[in-house]
Amino acid sequence: QVQLVESGGGLVQFGGSLRLSCAASGFTLDYTAIGWFRQAPGKEREGVSCISTSDDSTEYADSVKGRFTISRDNAKNTVYLQMNSLKPEDTAVYYCATDLVRRCYPVHIATKDTYRYWGQGTQVTVSS
Repeated sequence: QVQLVESGGGLVQFGGSLRLSCAASGFTLDYTAIGWFRQAPGKEREGVSCISTSDDSTEYADSVKGRFTISRDNAKNTVYLQMNSLKPEDTAVYYCATDLVRRCYPVHIATKDTYRYWGQGTQVTVSS
């Protein structure tokens, strides 16, 4: 049974940092791309970042490039999203997702219908 569990969200001040975790079970992370998404109130779910396994490549939305870093610890079956220099517009529920494929779907076109499996989400709130 495929399961993804996000953690690490919380309330942080403008300019602060958080590290989100996505713990995977029911499949081997070594061969599976993982994406991070976020959804702010009243807005569509949008792709934030993704890490592939085929070549260890990473992708980022323009809005987070240079501030967020995605990484993977295969031994722990966990993917991380390090978020630095946080802004109020980063406030959203953050989700990790997988479609059990090795390569990422392009972050800028991935939607909630692109991936089959989702975590429950973790709230990130950035105060100004």
